[in-house]
Amino acid sequence: MNRIGIIGAMDEEVSRLKEKMHIEKVQKKAGMEFCHGNLGGKDVVVVRSGIGKVNAGICTQILIDDFGVEGVINTGIAGSLKNEINIGDIVLSKDTLQHDMDATGFGYELGIIPRMEESVFQGDEKLIQVAKEVNEVVNPEISTFIGRVVSGDQFISQNEKKEFLVKQFQGYCTEMEGAAIAQVCYLNQIPFLIIRAISDKADNSATMDYSEFEAKAIEHTVKLVTGIMEKL
Repeated sequence: MNRIGIIGAMDEEVSRLKEKMHIEKVQKKAGMEFCHGNLGGKDVVVVRSGIGKVNAGICTQILIDDFGVEGVINTGIAGSLKNEINIGDIVLSKDTLQHDMDATGFGYELGIIPRMEESVFQGDEKLIQVAKEVNEVVNPEISTFIGRVVSGDQFISQNEKKEFLVKQFQGYCTEMEGAAIAQVCYLNQIPFLIIRAISDKADNSATMDYSEFEAKAIEHTVKLVTGIMEKL
């Protein structure tokens, strides 16, 4: 992977990375600012996609078509779906799926994308291993989990919905962009990794927890992504 695209959903997630990189060129397209330069000795393009699956998908395709990235890392925050995954911990995407994809009226199972060979997209094993090793060094105070990231255009903040996502999809965490990025990478045969720092428990306390722990979660992801670039 000679050039890597790094996507965050919000300004807070990418501004810290921009501070750490040497920016050589900035290009604007589709309302997004693509910053091309060097981070940790690696050729990267850092961009804020905006929130939601459509923004994330558009952003990923631009990275591939216009910047020729050979791998994509999506960094951000998420709600935990497992009791043992606590606020501040990191989840790395073993795989991803869209929990709000519903074509059950046509006989498909929930989460299955009609007329596609795959609906569950596998994270890159090398990126997963590197990220796990790096996180244990740069963020030793938190735990690292490798599991399923489930995505949908919904902020999950109700116990009933959380329990449904666990039972139906065996998700480790839930957020709003990862599976869209993964689908675009799959279609273009580009390796990817979704990194999620846990900001809340995706339950009735989610709104309060999110605001309080967002900054700490972002700090963890910035350390991790920078460390990954140094090691690749």
